[in-house]
Amino acid sequence: MDNGMYTFTNKLRNFSIFLMVVGFLGLAYGFLTAPNTVEEATALVTDAHHGEGHDEGHGAAMHDDHGNGAAADSHGEVAHGADHDDDSHGEHLLHQLQNKPWAALYVAAFFFMMIALGTLAFYAINRAAQAGWAPVLFRVMEGITAYLLPGAFIVFVILVLSGMHMNHLFIWMDPEVVAHDKLIQGKVGFLNVPGFLLRALVYIGGWSTYRYFSRKFSLAQDQATDISNHKKNFRISAGFLVFFIVTESMMSWDWIMSIDPHWFSTLFGWYVFASMFVSGITSIALITIYLKSKGYLEKVNDSHIHDLGKFMFGISIFWTYLWFSQFMLIWYSNIPEEVTYFITRIEDYNLPFFGMLVMNFIFPLLILMNSDYKRLNYFIVMAGIVILLGHYIDVFNMIMPSAVGDQWFIGIAELGGFTFFLGLFIFVVFKEISKAPLHAVGDPLMGESERFHY
Repeated sequence: MDNGMYTFTNKLRNFSIFLMVVGFLGLAYGFLTAPNTVEEATALVTDAHHGEGHDEGHGAAMHDDHGNGAAADSHGEVAHGADHDDDSHGEHLLHQLQNKPWAALYVAAFFFMMIALGTLAFYAINRAAQAGWAPVLFRVMEGITAYLLPGAFIVFVILVLSGMHMNHLFIWMDPEVVAHDKLIQGKVGFLNVPGFLLRALVYIGGWSTYRYFSRKFSLAQDQATDISNHKKNFRISAGFLVFFIVTESMMSWDWIMSIDPHWFSTLFGWYVFASMFVSGITSIALITIYLKSKGYLEKVNDSHIHDLGKFMFGISIFWTYLWFSQFMLIWYSNIPEEVTYFITRIEDYNLPFFGMLVMNFIFPLLILMNSDYKRLNYFIVMAGIVILLGHYIDVFNMIMPSAVGDQWFIGIAELGGFTFFLGLFIFVVFKEISKAPLHAVGDPLMGESERFHY
């Protein structure tokens, strides 16, 4: 098949729209069934305990509390304090349950935005490095990065709504919480809503501006008689990488780490970067293999797939190194303010916490270590699907424990959020891919890329 434009078929378009509709209904169900009062929240948790067979101990405890009425009457202050604690606990429980659909929305929105941003970083690295193997994949990368602006805009809207107190994802946005929390008070200079949203606009604006001009120069190079557009792309890519490495770290502090403002890690920016980087590279591999299976990207050979597989393997190991470094240092030092982050996840999120380690490290290690396997589309697709799901759970583990505590489960809202953004991602990416020839024929390194063999 020739190097013509990929047609965004009605079948693929309809499939992506179907996913969006199903996902939207799942999210809507999550928001509509969220409790509105403390009584509703308590009833939901009580029903869940009954379903799990835990109501005996809970009932006995309630019986003991109410059975000591005479003693409580003789100690009025204690009774009042207990009532206050009960009220605080009930309100905290209500906020957690109300956060569930918001957190499901936020996890999925951030995850797919993260894929586009990781792809953009990989694209810029190859542009700045003048990588000879990569140009046959540039249009796939440009298609994936098209999702960055709409994806980041959705995340920004969620952040704005959080700042308007439509949810309780970021507790430092609640003045009542800040008034009684000296630790958060010490961070108000950085953690304040105007500064938070202004920084978000700077991040998104910078990323999107680079993506716009790089795509523009890439398309212009196809029609050019010299390599001036290629040189412009090289220069802005090198500059973007400096901007990216700073803003990506700050973004991870703002958008994820500040959900739990009492905890911090100096490795967190790198940890999030590794997750988004491997997710972006994996998406490039999966979409490339899909297009090639449809008869397109005929210049892509098994050596290109092999290189993508090497990056998937290598960055998975890099992610594991960062995960272990962050976990082991904090666990070994056992500083209460730090170790509570992992205690919460091990006790309340045991399966997703250790499950993602298997999906993001052990599985890719076993599947992609063999050099020959990295040339087989079947193994790349199998490993890629597991890696993407594993890093979705990674984002889930970053956000959910601080947002909903132990009131979590992967239900309709969580599945709906993932399905909606998957459909939107497919729609935007393949629509963009269909707008230009799949091979950047004007790139001066295209000949080297077409002849690439490892």
